[in-house]
Amino acid sequence: MATTHPKSSAFILELNGLAVTAASGEALMKDIATLLHQKLTKYNWVGFYMLEHEPGGDILVLGPFKGTMTPHIRIPLNQGICGAAASSGMTIIINDVASDPRYLACSLETKSEIVVPIFVHGKVVGELDIDSHFLAAFGPGDRILCEHAAALLGKFLQSHS
Repeated sequence: MATTHPKSSAFILELNGLAVTAASGEALMKDIATLLHQKLTKYNWVGFYMLEHEPGGDILVLGPFKGTMTPHIRIPLNQGICGAAASSGMTIIINDVASDPRYLACSLETKSEIVVPIFVHGKVVGELDIDSHFLAAFGPGDRILCEHAAALLGKFLQSHS
């Protein structure tokens, strides 16, 4: 399986190309998840959660993903790393999920996680969530790549809404 260094400009260009050809936000999420999951072998689960407004409060709802099924289809904003990232509007990287009490276990194999909020018109609308079976899997290059992917989706959603 091919791997591309996350900071490579070719990888960024490939992501940008997905946004140019995407037919919808859903299609772009599927394409981003597929690309990251296939090309970066340490990204064992790649998916999106989108924010939905409900009478009892906002909730993150599972969108397109690549990897094994997760029991976390709906996540309240006050739960987990995903809830924390959406609530704070900040990227969160957890090098060892076993050491973070906020972590909602999806898989016993998951060792680290990165969650990046997606913004439209300055407001969080969802997030890109990636799990790895390796400790401290997400370095500065991964952060740049994941934040680029999330920003790309946010710009697409903003221009198509």
